[in-house]
Amino acid sequence: MATLHILSHSPYGDSSLRSCLRLLGREDALLLSGDAVYALQPDSQGWQALHQIPSDIPLYALAEDLAARQLQAGERVQEVDYPAFVELCCHYAKVNSWL
Repeated sequence: MATLHILSHSPYGDSSLRSCLRLLGREDALLLSGDAVYALQPDSQGWQALHQIPSDIPLYALAEDLAARQLQAGERVQEVDYPAFVELCCHYAKVNSWL
């Protein structure tokens, strides 16, 4: 079953990112929100981990959270606004929020 995984915690504060990446399936997608967008800092451990995900698994980041932290999504990650976030939640059969 295709799942949208939503991460909102900093990759430096807990192991949610690592745990999520281990469970990420071929039909799944990952959305970074809140402090999870810090994983997109170039050359960080989070950035390296995200770039090991197969290229056919979609990666998204909330544009407002990127802007608030003055970060760029980069080539691999698609920025989405809140209406697009809602559309993603409706598109996937299951939504898993990593708390």
